[in-house]
Amino acid sequence: MSDYLVKALAFDGQVRAYAVDTTKTIGEAQRRHGSWPTASAALGRSMTAGVMMGAMMKGKEKITVKIEGNGKAGPILVDSDAHGNVRGYITHPQTHFDLNEQGKLDVRRAVGTEGMLTVTKDLGLRENFSGQTPIVSGELGEDFTYYFAVSEQVPSSVGVGVLVNPDNTILAAGGFIIQLMPNTDEATIEILEQRISTMEPISKLIERGLTPEQILTYILGEENVKFLENMPVQFLCTCSKERFGDAIVSLGKQEIQEMIEEDGGAETQCHFCNEKYVFSKEELEQLNQEA
Repeated sequence: MSDYLVKALAFDGQVRAYAVDTTKTIGEAQRRHGSWPTASAALGRSMTAGVMMGAMMKGKEKITVKIEGNGKAGPILVDSDAHGNVRGYITHPQTHFDLNEQGKLDVRRAVGTEGMLTVTKDLGLRENFSGQTPIVSGELGEDFTYYFAVSEQVPSSVGVGVLVNPDNTILAAGGFIIQLMPNTDEATIEILEQRISTMEPISKLIERGLTPEQILTYILGEENVKFLENMPVQFLCTCSKERFGDAIVSLGKQEIQEMIEEDGGAETQCHFCNEKYVFSKEELEQLNQEA
């Protein structure tokens, strides 16, 4: 079954909720980057949160999440849109550590506990909206929870998780975001706090085969949740040879001429998907004319 995301309301519109299975999506990212388990978990959690945040957008709006911590894995960058498409990369994909004291992948050590989480929204306006909060945990779920509370003033609970197989492939990945609307009553908040604090890790629920609908039912209660829509989710990169050609043109005639004379061609590679694009001497000469 393909990855997908569900949107829901609960408790008579007091709560907005999202849940997603990203197992295949994060598996594709792992395959493209050859990432090791701890880096895969950090990237997978970031992409899972990113694709749910993208689902909050409309039309052609897009979102970019950048996590710049002081951990060994380096910065993480995630792009997503309103239609379930997401791509991402982690600077040092071959990062891995021993399990932490809870017996889990040590994402905090990979990401770091100091730094910034930045969310940039492209709403199709002249200027993008950007919000930034400090990293408070490095586990990422708590960091996104803090971002929503501080930058967007929406009390939220963000759960993201990734399980990795012994051969480095992805066993299970997914997440949820539960958000309180301004009119949420105290009784509802108490119910949610109790359920979220005692629930199994989200990655374990995905591994057990629970669907996004079942995950939200598990958290919110069958009698309280109303599903609105679902959408397919996938790893999708927007790079192309034409785009890289445009980037080469922007370098200017002198730099392109140096490529022609010194290398007799050029090879470019996309950070997000690792796809390589080769430009022959003739193609560079054509781009030089355009420049």
